[in-house]
Amino acid sequence: MSGSVPGADPGVPEQICVRVELATRGYEVLVGPGVRSEIAGRVPKGARRATVVTQASIGVEVDPGVPFQVMRIPDGERAKSLATVEEICRFMARGDMHRSDVVVAVGGGVVTDVAGYAASSYHRGTAVINVPTTLLGQVDAAIGGKTGVNLPEGKNLVGSFWQPLAVFCDTETLQSLPEREWRSGHGEMAKYAFLGVDDLDSLSLVEQVARCVECKAEIVASDEREGGRRMILNYGHTLAHALEAAGFAGEDASSPLPGLRHGEAVGVGLVFAAELAQLMGRIGPPRLERHRRVVAGYGLPVSLPAGADPATLVRFMSRDKKSAGGLTFMLDGPAGVEPVHEVRPELVHEALDAIRGDR
Repeated sequence: MSGSVPGADPGVPEQICVRVELATRGYEVLVGPGVRSEIAGRVPKGARRATVVTQASIGVEVDPGVPFQVMRIPDGERAKSLATVEEICRFMARGDMHRSDVVVAVGGGVVTDVAGYAASSYHRGTAVINVPTTLLGQVDAAIGGKTGVNLPEGKNLVGSFWQPLAVFCDTETLQSLPEREWRSGHGEMAKYAFLGVDDLDSLSLVEQVARCVECKAEIVASDEREGGRRMILNYGHTLAHALEAAGFAGEDASSPLPGLRHGEAVGVGLVFAAELAQLMGRIGPPRLERHRRVVAGYGLPVSLPAGADPATLVRFMSRDKKSAGGLTFMLDGPAGVEPVHEVRPELVHEALDAIRGDR
């Protein structure tokens, strides 16, 4: 599933290629310093032009090898909206973009989610290449083809499955990340520790990213459209999305006191899920303690933010896209992480009470 990039310069640090194998086609995720220089080689041969979607704060340049225009969407989670998708599509229309052309998404999870959804909709499907520039984007958000935007009623409620042509995880782009953006990425890496990826701390950064990508690629290949097993990739995310929907997500990673970043919210969600699994008799105290130890070891929060209202969080969690009626969570257990449906609300409240920060 992975290997060295063919033709990689032996004088530079390691570059790794991970292949995502799908039923109808596959694509490659290239991981390593400088890999974005190879984008032009993955642009469709019939493409006449490209639209690069990014944000002003990203500052990463790419060359798709064809004439291109650049659209900068607003920073922050507020950009994940249907209004932004319309703006991108209109920008592409004014630029005479056709279905045979290509969108290049350069940025974090917000950019790849929004640009990917716009690409899936424009002319009923335009190719997209992802260049994630955050740790969170490289280990998770940019791989797997899930795109989407938020509604006031909840996170990622509108979207599509639209696989990229290729993904370029250029680790050079991580060098200027603020500390809290690193920590946010570590929230997703903590998730993979409970999905079978061990000893990440002993690996180089390139190897860490590649190991997470390999895990996600294998799961996506087995369940591309999230009909079953792929839901485990949302481990820790049900509460995380509820916290974000309830207004506890900060938009400025450099601010000294912003709300939770996405990966920080996932860290809280992992501990919550472990508390809930223990209450349901699925795991014992040692496994719960391991969750707390792994999450805290990455410098992530393990308790609810001050002012979080359990009733509000439960209401948002009931709207989670994984729910098939009732409350649904990804929970650890004897067979590992798996979907658990129809969880009793009183147990959810008890687990939320267990992770209150003012206890």
